[in-house]
Amino acid sequence: MSPPKSTLTTPALTVLTLIAFAANSILARMALETASIDAASFMTLRLSSGAIILTTIMALCKRNPVVPIQGKGIAAVMLFINFVTSAFSYLQLPVDTGALILFCSVQVTMILIALKQGEKPQLLEWIGLCLALAGLIYLVSPGLTAPPLVGSCLMVISGSTWGIYSLLGRSTKDPLSYTTANFVHAVPLAVGVSLVSFSEAHITPLGIILAILSGTLPSGVGCVIWYAALRGLTATRAATVQLAAPVIADIGGIIFFNEKSTWRLSLSSLLILGGIGLAIKGRKNPP
Repeated sequence: MSPPKSTLTTPALTVLTLIAFAANSILARMALETASIDAASFMTLRLSSGAIILTTIMALCKRNPVVPIQGKGIAAVMLFINFVTSAFSYLQLPVDTGALILFCSVQVTMILIALKQGEKPQLLEWIGLCLALAGLIYLVSPGLTAPPLVGSCLMVISGSTWGIYSLLGRSTKDPLSYTTANFVHAVPLAVGVSLVSFSEAHITPLGIILAILSGTLPSGVGCVIWYAALRGLTATRAATVQLAAPVIADIGGIIFFNEKSTWRLSLSSLLILGGIGLAIKGRKNPP
């Protein structure tokens, strides 16, 4: 059975993905900063729930829920490393500092790979990327502190592996099957980490709920949507648009947690969104 064709446009898919990324950030902060669950258990439950929801969707679509891994499982390994390093880095890094390290690592990784593969970003794309990065730095600058070395290294690895994971699946014709396979094959690796750190396990009902919420729609379904969106984005654009996720996360904090809106958020949002707009308009012809 051939995969169903998406009726959504690339911009719509991208916006949905960014909302999912922002939701993941909020849920992880809620779970780990309040010590509702330990990092290993959060990561394992998140991956497992994502695998379950995607396998269920595959079954409902009457498609084989067990699919082979393309690329000898590299994507699944990158997904696992991204999940485990991001979970443990949140325990050591302030949110603002972590966000800056994470997204800068994503941008550098994706753009370097794109350049190596022969992609030639236009001048407006470079200007847009720099403008969006400046907006991100301005957004998080009040909370920036000298970061711990271990936490910083974990976040760099998390961002780099996410960049690699994103680009590995750009050419897939079936984002649902490909993502399901990656999640399913990453679960045993996550369980292994939980077994090794079992003595430090700490799980509460709230932590379980937050991990499952994070793993299903924002992570599992979100990754499927992201792969679908990537088919209409150059690597440079894909790297740039992700800088909107922290802005959406901060707006979510205002809506759901009664956090105060600031001029800093407004100005940085203009910089980031304006930079993304320039990057998108920087190339007239689609990839």
